[in-house]
Amino acid sequence: MKFLIDNWMLISIAIASGGMLLWPMVAGGMNAGGLNAAGAVQLINRERAVVVDVCEPAEFAAGHVGGAKNIPLADLEARLPATVKNKALPLILVCASGARAGRAVAIAKKLGYEQAQSLAGGLKAWKEANLPVEKA
Repeated sequence: MKFLIDNWMLISIAIASGGMLLWPMVAGGMNAGGLNAAGAVQLINRERAVVVDVCEPAEFAAGHVGGAKNIPLADLEARLPATVKNKALPLILVCASGARAGRAVAIAKKLGYEQAQSLAGGLKAWKEANLPVEKA
């Protein structure tokens, strides 16, 4: 006990430095499932990932990732199994900003799509990475 009292400052520095070392793992875990634009392109090209845009049809027509299939978030649970039959393929879910896609990942995983991921930042991040956008 005397050791702890005499060295309280060193112990607090050790705890603080340990916390700073662990912080990147904790912060990275909060964004689990978020895929950046470059990672999405690699999945599309190398593993034939399927891109599903969960925006409303009007938003989808205004601009979307090339080759994406449009299933609005409200219809995702009913229409995803018919649209993407192979549950082993990686699934990239996209929306305008990434918020709806995050919810869509939970629905897709519930349906058995274990490799479902959302595009972090959504279509906005895709455009900022200067990647091609199609319009309907």
